[in-house]
This record gives sequence, C-alpha cells and structure tokens, in this order.
Amino acid sequence: MRNELMVDGLVITTDNSAAIGEKPHDIVNAPDEVAAKFAARVALAEQWAAGGKATAILLHNFSGEEHWPRYVSGITQLFSELDMPVPPVSGSTESNIKTLQSALAVTIIGQKLRMLADPHELEWFIYGEPLIGEAVITHPERIADLRIVKTALDRDQIERIWPIGSGGIEREAEKLFGRSVPLTQGIEKEASGGPATCLLIGIKTSKVEEAKRLFGKHFRELIE
Repeated sequence: MRNELMVDGLVITTDNSAAIGEKPHDIVNAPDEVAAKFAARVALAEQWAAGGKATAILLHNFSGEEHWPRYVSGITQLFSELDMPVPPVSGSTESNIKTLQSALAVTIIGQKLRMLADPHELEWFIYGEPLIGEAVITHPERIADLRIVKTALDRDQIERIWPIGSGGIEREAEKLFGRSVPLTQGIEKEASGGPATCLLIGIKTSKVEEAKRLFGKHFRELIE
C-alpha cells in the first residue's frame, strides 16, 4: 500500500497543487491546464500502483470559477493522451473568497482490478528523473511517459509501478520493501519526484530485456 485508500473494493487516490498556475502571486507560472494535468497524473499513477482503474474524478478548485474549465481541460488532456475515456468529473469551487495563489486537488475513485505481485519477487527499475517546479515544464524529455507505462501494463510487460513523491526515491523504496535497500550509485536518493515525474517499475526477470528496449534512455536499475 502506498497512499491509496481502499473502501469496499474502491481505490481512492488524490494529489494537490498550490502556487502553480496563472495567478500573479504563483511561485511557478504555468497554464492552469498543465497544473491540473499533473495533479491528475499523480492520482492516476497511484491508481495503477494500487491495481485500480479510474471510474470517477473529483476536482477541488480553490482558484475561482474562471479556472474550473481550464482545470477540467487539463484533466481531459491527460486521459486523451493515454487513449482512455475521461471519467465523469464533478467537484467544488471556492467562489466566496478570492485567493492570491492558485490551488487545486484532484481525487480519483477507481475499481480494484489487478492483484499485485510481491515486490520482493520482482526486479525494480527507476523510470524518469525526479523533477519539481520549473524543471517539470522545461525538461519534459526527462519525465516518465505514462503512455509507455500504460502500454506496458496493458500488455503485462511489467507487473507493478510505484510513483516517486516529495520524499524522494530512497524513502519510497523503503515504503515499497518495508526496509532500506542498497540503491544503485548515482541515484538522486532524496530529490523530490514532484508530480510523479519518475516511477519505480517492477518487472519479472524474464521480461527485463524487453522492458529496457521499451522504456529507453531514462530507465535504470534501482538496487545495486
């Protein structure tokens, strides 16, 4: 289990974004569509990590009514790029008080579809690089491509994924394995993964070479 909440066979995952958007006082200036797309990206990646399939989305908009359609557009872009149907979107907007900075949260409700393999029975790799803030926008080529991840999951080329959050790779690896593990030299152990710009990928030994060809350049072994 990572950050998901399991309730009666439902998988509930969420992510939030603050001070990123189009307001004058935002720390990172980015289109609202981009902020919402990356928040939804994290929540969707955590659905996959838990073996879930997205069936509904709740959008929590603290930025004002005029931002709602742009946030919905960003969520729609994510699912469209993955050739996935966009789940129904509902939610709420803060319209009583005007905020100085942008803020939103995306919660995805899904159905548990896949059983998860024991992490100790798989070989684990890092896909993508940990990035935050402006680097997410300026270095898209370093970000794990969810289209490739989805293809690999659909074709059973990989068994599991595990998104990297703000705690960094070392902390996420400890959560995954329940203990500290010797990470490959050169890995940025503590750098924040921001909006899941990198993922841990678990693969059966027999499929490792196939996975290396599929994922390409930004794909390396996790453990020495």
